[in-house]
Amino acid sequence: MIQVLLLSEGKIFSGGEELLDQPGTRWIDVLHPTEEEMKRLGDRFGLHKLAIEDCLHLDQRPKLEEYPNHQFIVLQGFSSETKDVCELTLHEHHFFLGPDWLISVHELRFEGLDAARQRVQREPQATLERGVDFLLYLLADALMDGNFPILDKFNDELEDLESAVFENPQPEHLQRMFDLKRALVTVRRVLSPQRDVLGFLTRRGIPNVGERTALYFRDVYDHLIRLHEQIDAVRDLLGNVMDGYLSMLANRTNDITKQLTIFSTIFLPLSFITGFFGQNFDFLSHRGFFWLMMVSVVGLPVGLVFWFKSKQWI
Repeated sequence: MIQVLLLSEGKIFSGGEELLDQPGTRWIDVLHPTEEEMKRLGDRFGLHKLAIEDCLHLDQRPKLEEYPNHQFIVLQGFSSETKDVCELTLHEHHFFLGPDWLISVHELRFEGLDAARQRVQREPQATLERGVDFLLYLLADALMDGNFPILDKFNDELEDLESAVFENPQPEHLQRMFDLKRALVTVRRVLSPQRDVLGFLTRRGIPNVGERTALYFRDVYDHLIRLHEQIDAVRDLLGNVMDGYLSMLANRTNDITKQLTIFSTIFLPLSFITGFFGQNFDFLSHRGFFWLMMVSVVGLPVGLVFWFKSKQWI
């Protein structure tokens, strides 16, 4: 589906493909692109065939490619639509940036893109008149900023998980840690290559990107650096939680081993006493030896228990 926003003679027009040939600054948004739609746009704006092919096949790496009359840019971001932070939705957006037109191609709806469209419709003079490169900045900024709430969710869940681990570690806690680790690796793998893309957009002399707009892209680049710093902080917290879980598990194992050792130590002299007084000798049949055995059987374990308590072993 092709949706066109056109700024012409100070007025904003919204519609479909009938606005493609109208003069003015245009933002063409393509949701669920088809081969036929991309071919029409390619013929109208001279889009390169390789870039069109990339738009029809998702899972592209974030990149910036220059062609004779436009730049092709791939940016990605995440959204979390459920309470489980590990269930992330990847949003892959493809952009064609020309002198006075911007084509955005994506497969899924994105709240940040809808917010940018509402801003353009509400303030057309302050957005489209500043150039389509500024509109590209708005979309890139929305993609990057959408990742901050997700990392905040990671941080909050890890803090709760850390408290639960130190109170009573359970096997499902370890499984949850591995789920969070895999999701965090996915976020890092997607966001890392975009530093190079945004780094290029902040440089002067990039075609179709003005020097004034390059300053705004520098702000997006700073946001991406903050995201990486936050990812590293979450990774450190995750490592601390895993170390804490293993430490608590080792402490529990040591406590169990200590208790079993104490029980064994208590019953070991009892085995000796019953074995000694159970021997078939005449002097052992004396009544005094019977009471001595009973006192030993009762008194020795009790004495060992008090001794262990004095040593703070139990």
